[in-house]
Amino acid sequence: MGFEETGIITISDLKKYGLMPSIERLRRGPVALIECVQGIPCDVCIYVCPFKAILKRNISDVPRIDYDKCIGCGNCVLMCPGLAIFIIDLSMGDGYALITLPYEMLPKPRVGLKVELLGRDGGKLGYSRIIRVVRSRDKTYAVTVKVRENLAMDVRGIRVILDG
Repeated sequence: MGFEETGIITISDLKKYGLMPSIERLRRGPVALIECVQGIPCDVCIYVCPFKAILKRNISDVPRIDYDKCIGCGNCVLMCPGLAIFIIDLSMGDGYALITLPYEMLPKPRVGLKVELLGRDGGKLGYSRIIRVVRSRDKTYAVTVKVRENLAMDVRGIRVILDG
């Protein structure tokens, strides 16, 4: 079953649509991963990218990233109305990765807070702490957490734990 039936975009779906950077690119440093697999009329990400790394042939096309231009700045994470963009960084080389993901829930995220890591299906994958928070002009935060490298492509959400 694909995302059309489950509502869950898988790594196989990303590969099928050509939206997955190579492992070599992921290890080179932070890079955006756009998990927008349906052609919807939206192009905010194109205009907020200062490096012109995001491309669309037309307004309803699936966005594509030029991975040689993308430096993983995160502007697109903050502005995507579909919360479909993540920054993945496998360059640490110590068995861990950094993931920056959009967050629009309460409580407000703060550096140092403990979080529960959530997978693509909402299932619990473990725990981490917030290491960076950037806020957009509206309600979206870009929250960075450190995770085991083998979870980098699976963690797609967090739940802040206030008593941890």
